[in-house]
Amino acid sequence: MSNRRVIYLAVAALVCMSAYMTIGLRGNIPFVLSLRATKLLALVQVSIAIGISTVVFQTITANRILTPSIMGLDALYLFGQMLLVFLLGGLGYSALDAQIKFSGEVLLLMAMSAALLLPMLRRRLDMGFLLLTGVILGVLFRSLQSLLARLVDPNDFAVAQGASFANFNDVETSLLFLASLITVGGFLVVWRARHVLDIVALGADAAISLGVSWIRTVAGLLLLVSALAAVSTALVGPVAFFGLLVVALAEIVVDTRRHAVLLPAAALTAVVVLVGGQTIFQHGLGNSATLGIVIEFAGGIVFLILLFVGSRR
Repeated sequence: MSNRRVIYLAVAALVCMSAYMTIGLRGNIPFVLSLRATKLLALVQVSIAIGISTVVFQTITANRILTPSIMGLDALYLFGQMLLVFLLGGLGYSALDAQIKFSGEVLLLMAMSAALLLPMLRRRLDMGFLLLTGVILGVLFRSLQSLLARLVDPNDFAVAQGASFANFNDVETSLLFLASLITVGGFLVVWRARHVLDIVALGADAAISLGVSWIRTVAGLLLLVSALAAVSTALVGPVAFFGLLVVALAEIVVDTRRHAVLLPAAALTAVVVLVGGQTIFQHGLGNSATLGIVIEFAGGIVFLILLFVGSRR
């Protein structure tokens, strides 16, 4: 039954992508199709990266509320960008090759997230402490980013300002090739580890007793989550609650936490929500509203509901 529901989600995702490509076509159709195809590829990559990274992060933290964004990984990425602007200036930052800059930021994010989060996971801290730590880290890096923004020249600040907000209309297409490699590679690695993730979900003691190298497995998965978080943030900007929203919806649809089902379900649900929502807002409403605000609002409500339900147990 769960596999059949995944197929339904795949059909819904294909319908949303077809609608995004075909609704309102006019003018130079080949040019419009190529432009839409590029943006669609970016939106699908963001959907897969956020859906997969959120499922994996919730598994290794044994917490359905935590996401990479809530734990401050996207804030850390944006702080790294602002730090580059502060050190190099706006012209120096703009002169950097986009793919080299992105590669360096991904590696830095992976290293810093491992240094910050691995000690907490090794000590198996409880949900409340992890959540509080994530909020504090997010606030810390956003505050540092704001501090640097006040210190740089206003013209230099304008260079990095656009990356501070989620924008699904203005996608960073220059990073698509490298982002595609990371997203596809990350999905394949996670898919091969889907049965290991089922064991990891049982907890550290049970996983170790079943032969899983806990620290090595968690460290590798955390580095992968960091890379996928960097992909989504680089392409469209930070989206705090999108991952939480789509994984919660995927769980409702497939009614299971088996990773062989939940991983594709979360990715497909993210495609349906993001591509379908962007189709409605862009072609149906004429961009009179912003999809990112609606997603954050709905995701925030889901976060509060899950937090309330968890506190009652």
